[in-house]
Amino acid sequence: QVQLVESGGGLVQPGGSLRLSCAASGRISSINAMAWYRQAPGKERELVAATTSGGSTDYADSVRGRFTISRDNAKNTLYLQMNSLKFEDTAVYYCKAVLPRWMGDSWGQGTQVTVSS
Repeated sequence: QVQLVESGGGLVQPGGSLRLSCAASGRISSINAMAWYRQAPGKERELVAATTSGGSTDYADSVRGRFTISRDNAKNTLYLQMNSLKFEDTAVYYCKAVLPRWMGDSWGQGTQVTVSS
């Protein structure tokens, strides 16, 4: 299996920046893709950004141009650089590792991001 631990969340003012990290351990070689999701109070969990093992990336329209997903394979760590943060970016952010179906995907425990003045 793969274990994921997020960090880097916190309180930030509108327009500010944060960088989230997701450290992976375990069967790293089984990871096909990785992604960041978020869930705001009273809302469903939504995809924020994703990256494949080949390096391609994709973003939700709401964050494109403001957020950047990246992966440091040497450190087995996934990042999410978040700039120009807005009130509506407030949510718990989760890291996900996409694994072969027989393994089942792995999720981190989440990290809170609060954008407030």
